[in-house]
Amino acid sequence: MTNNGTGSNLTVDVVLIGAGIMSATLGVMLKELQPDLTIEIFERLDVIAAESSAPMNNAGTGHSAFCELNYTPQLPDGSVEIKKAIKIAEQFETSKEFWAHLIGKGLIKDPQNFIRKVPHMSFVWGAENVEYLKKRQQALVKHHFFKGMEYSEDKAQIKKWIPLVMEGRAADEKVSATFMDIGTDVNFGSLTSALIDELKQKSSVNVSLNHDVQDLKRNADGTWKVVVKDKVTGNKRKLNAKFVFVGAGGGALHLLQKSGIAESKGFGGFPVSGQWLVCNKPEIVKQHEAKVYGKASVGSPPMSVPHLDTRMIDGKRALLFGPYAGFSTRFLKKGSLLDLFKSIKLNNILPLLAVGRDNWPLTKYLISQVMQSPADRLNALKDYMPTAKAEDWDLDIAGQRVQVIKKDAKHTGVLEFGTEVVTSADGSISALLGASPGASTSVPIMIQLIERCFKNHIKTDAWQQRLKEMIPSYGQSLANNEALSDETRARTSKVLGLI
Repeated sequence: MTNNGTGSNLTVDVVLIGAGIMSATLGVMLKELQPDLTIEIFERLDVIAAESSAPMNNAGTGHSAFCELNYTPQLPDGSVEIKKAIKIAEQFETSKEFWAHLIGKGLIKDPQNFIRKVPHMSFVWGAENVEYLKKRQQALVKHHFFKGMEYSEDKAQIKKWIPLVMEGRAADEKVSATFMDIGTDVNFGSLTSALIDELKQKSSVNVSLNHDVQDLKRNADGTWKVVVKDKVTGNKRKLNAKFVFVGAGGGALHLLQKSGIAESKGFGGFPVSGQWLVCNKPEIVKQHEAKVYGKASVGSPPMSVPHLDTRMIDGKRALLFGPYAGFSTRFLKKGSLLDLFKSIKLNNILPLLAVGRDNWPLTKYLISQVMQSPADRLNALKDYMPTAKAEDWDLDIAGQRVQVIKKDAKHTGVLEFGTEVVTSADGSISALLGASPGASTSVPIMIQLIERCFKNHIKTDAWQQRLKEMIPSYGQSLANNEALSDETRARTSKVLGLI
């Protein structure tokens, strides 16, 4: 694939829309697989990773299902389902493999700039929740991904793990916790910046900030005409791309709709905003060293699962609690209030209406969150930190998430909590929709995208060899091979400084 001119328009191999973790990951992967690819990256803001990938806009959790209770639902018979937990744990191990590869090649210099070891814990109270957490731990430890997960109902032991959570708690309150020492805190903003910096050093890669992709049209030859506006000068330009990836976070749905591909029909978006309470007082921050996840309220979206987290953001340690959910019609944190309304089309109005009809608990929950007072937010924090004082915490805005709405088997609609890759039949354009666990699973998601969109290339010996260099376990199952999993985790943990 080479760069060539077609009429007055430049033709490139790949256009990546959005300079977040997904585009950055895909760009680095493609250049590793085929160094002569020509790539254009367009970002509408004036900085890299300012939306969902920015550290204050996401939980920073290396999602491995150690602590996230929404990945392990309790079934009607009382048992705990762990299939999704195993899948997510495997995906994160794959992400770590790729990051370790980049460190080993010197393409990223210091892993401590983006990943560090922080224990992952689940914490619950009340007899019913305690029984659930016990069943969860018993189910998970049977799988090698979760061996070493500790469980305790002993208040003294839990206090050793998380003193701030136990201090001031009622003596007769029934509580339990699980503890996984090998959890991580990830600064996806820092990681994205490192990946983009690496791409900038490559030949035939251009990164353009303050550039808004305004339209996508398929050309007669199967390539894509991309219309881009320079937000500083106001000038527009057009270029042709053999492949387009729409990794624009909440902005991806609008561009996917503009593409007109059949696969985009019926998709809609439901925006959910968020807020954090942040503590920067060293005397408090130093007392907590864990990511502590609890149970979500009935009807709440997964991104609103409450958690009290140790975070390292731009070299400074802090505590974050939340997120508190809310509703905004914006699809991006720096988007337009008209985003939701502009996304409504004839082909998705039925799914949108069906989701509105069938998700009243979610609507009710979001209304209650929007109506919260500072005292309400403090009381929610006190469930996890009984001694919390309002003056020690500041309110900050979290990122904007757009949950996927799509047609179901009955051709009405269903609200999906997760990520969805929408790809044209010919593989020439692909878009990523949705939210958590997103960034943590960026590597396996992009591998799947490459397999779908570069089918002929990925079958070649050269691409197969390079993929196995980047992901040594590629083509094998870490979930089904304990020895390979242990070897992989030990290697990546050493390279990433997690041991």
